[in-house]
Amino acid sequence: MSHSLSSSIPGFAPAPAAIPVRAVLPWAAFGVVLALALLYFVGAEQGATSLISGHAVHEFVHDGRHLLGFPCH
Repeated sequence: MSHSLSSSIPGFAPAPAAIPVRAVLPWAAFGVVLALALLYFVGAEQGATSLISGHAVHEFVHDGRHLLGFPCH
């Protein structure tokens, strides 16, 4: 006899768990920082004049730059 609780109580629907804003806020801030870093590397990183690691990052995101319409040559 395997009956689940939801099938034995008509009209029963589990309530979604409440997530406090304080728990989401650090992850949201991390996501914004990550998105800004990605935008920098794809949109502004030019290789020789870059802040981080020179030409390697430019070559890694080169096709993505053209796909998104950023000029790089």
